[in-house]
Amino acid sequence: MQIVFMNRLSRISGLTEEVFAQLWIGEEEGVWRLGWRDFAEAGEGEDSLWYEGGSWNEMLCVYRHELAVKMGEGYRPLIDGVFHEEEGLAGRNQEQLRLQYYSEQYANEAVYEELSAWRRGKASSERKAPYILASNRLLRLLSTFLPQSTEELLQIPGIGEAKAAQYGPDWLAITAAAPREHDFPLKWVREATDEDAFSSWLYKQKEIKYKKQLERLRLNRMLLQGIEGGLGLEQLKEQTGIGRRELLEAVEELEKDGYSVEKLIELELVTMEREQQEAAWNAYAELGDLFLKPVFHKVYGENFSASEGLDFYYERLRLIRIRFRREQADKLGVAGNF
Repeated sequence: MQIVFMNRLSRISGLTEEVFAQLWIGEEEGVWRLGWRDFAEAGEGEDSLWYEGGSWNEMLCVYRHELAVKMGEGYRPLIDGVFHEEEGLAGRNQEQLRLQYYSEQYANEAVYEELSAWRRGKASSERKAPYILASNRLLRLLSTFLPQSTEELLQIPGIGEAKAAQYGPDWLAITAAAPREHDFPLKWVREATDEDAFSSWLYKQKEIKYKKQLERLRLNRMLLQGIEGGLGLEQLKEQTGIGRRELLEAVEELEKDGYSVEKLIELELVTMEREQQEAAWNAYAELGDLFLKPVFHKVYGENFSASEGLDFYYERLRLIRIRFRREQADKLGVAGNF
């Protein structure tokens, strides 16, 4: 096996003892291997094989995820840039992450619960998903730093002038009523943050991010193999263990990424009447393809109901939308060549 990458890492164990490890990537006849070696005091190493297979992309995802776990445990590399990614943490972005980290440690739970109750009520009255109004992360920030004015509110990451104007008075009515120990601006957070703990938290965020990437990569591979093998949605659901809605979202993403899912579409629409397929296509052309509900009403009528529920009919519309969007993209591509 040819070693193509190797790095040495170390961390402090106990009060003073430094322990070492080695990370390596090897290749032999198209098979990638990724491993970790812990060094004992005598210099002998104990190997752990993290990955063995033919996919460079999957190996890289495993590499990033497992390395983030180790760095969260306190290991630091001899060679920097070990994650092999282009993006870095700009100063402003890192300060925003520092605020997020601090808010996860020191949020006012009573205020957070009050803000969450506000979000539930507002989402219900406006008929919007709660996360569109405010994410959990934003509510944590608000409940930690407790802004008392619009000027202070605008210093919270994720809040712009439009959102401050729309929901700011509601938020301030809650946050300004709570006592606070710190003031704005929030530069004091840097000194109040333990750097080692913050670094470990950052690596934990990377671990979560890379785990999601790895899960998505493996799901996509399973879906593509299943589609090529002639499986339908129900069989793919059983094979992957995810719900049909999430499954369709993954299929849509595959199409966006340039993979063909037409074999699955043909299989699922074989029992759908041609007239209904044409009606759905024409509805997308007339109403646009952003929202499904208007298209559903156009095709089936506003009072349509079915004993088996409506999800089945919405699934068909989503599959037709994949075809519709593909054709629109092809037309734009052809037009752009002239």
